[in-house]
Amino acid sequence: MADQLLVWLVGVPFALGTATALAPEDVPALFTFADPAIVESSGLVARDDLVVTTNDSGDSGRVFTVDPATGRTVGVTRWEGEPTDVEALAPAGPGEVWVGDIGDNPGSRDSVEVLRVPVGRGDRTADPERFELVYPDGPTDAETLLAEPETGRLVVVSKEIFGGTVYRAPARLDPDGPNRLTAVGPAPGIATDGAFFPDGRHVVVRDYGSATVLTWPALDTVDSFGLPDQDQGEGIAVDEDGRVLISTEGAASDVLAVTLPREVRAAVAPPEPAEPTEPAVPSAPPAPDPADETEPTPEDRPVWPWFLGGWLGVGVLVVLLRWLWRRPS
Repeated sequence: MADQLLVWLVGVPFALGTATALAPEDVPALFTFADPAIVESSGLVARDDLVVTTNDSGDSGRVFTVDPATGRTVGVTRWEGEPTDVEALAPAGPGEVWVGDIGDNPGSRDSVEVLRVPVGRGDRTADPERFELVYPDGPTDAETLLAEPETGRLVVVSKEIFGGTVYRAPARLDPDGPNRLTAVGPAPGIATDGAFFPDGRHVVVRDYGSATVLTWPALDTVDSFGLPDQDQGEGIAVDEDGRVLISTEGAASDVLAVTLPREVRAAVAPPEPAEPTEPAVPSAPPAPDPADETEPTPEDRPVWPWFLGGWLGVGVLVVLLRWLWRRPS
């Protein structure tokens, strides 16, 4: 609790200053959580026209599936055991989410845990797969869990005041663990949640009042922008169409749809399909141009017809003269 208070006292003024300078005008709520059991929405996933959320630390092992058309809970998944500090959710494939029991405000956990949990309409009790994660540099507090769209590989972002670290999990998690995380690069400070865009080449990481879009895996900043004002914004999700949703702690809290800056929209937009090209059709050889058919010049004509014609003419003339000479007068 003391460390969390320190984050508020030191980090939040910076986040609020950024939000004041960059925050957009208030936007209407997409929906409001109607379930009185959802009092500290921390993680957020938007898939299959449904939204999944979980309460912050202190709750039992459960996640809520909500219909955004009404804001009502349409399914609750429960599991045995008491989580230590659930802080985040990430997509895990059709009908499943990753639950990130990764919070560590005191910095005392030798390892953290992620669980693969079924979700959807209808209540159920699950026995989820559990995987132990270990940081390469000792106990670390985190509230951000992401999953690469193409591979499903998990990514964790630490929550530190002046800038965190992005860690990547092994490509295949060992249920017998531990699974050692690998540092990838720096992250924005006070990260409370994050998500991949559908293209798999960009991620968004939020704090209490603003968000930053980064390229993946280079982690170059595309843009930072303010978020609508919330009591304690801790959730962000990107659905299959690239729409960005944000949530906040508190009973009957609102979920908002965020309009991204133009530069971000251009960066994460799917490439336009190339126009199909018609196959080349072999063309017939061009017809001869009559103008190109020139008469041969005398030099080009053969000589032998002239000689033959001349000798025939002489022969005819000789025969005619001899006939006339012998003719009686």
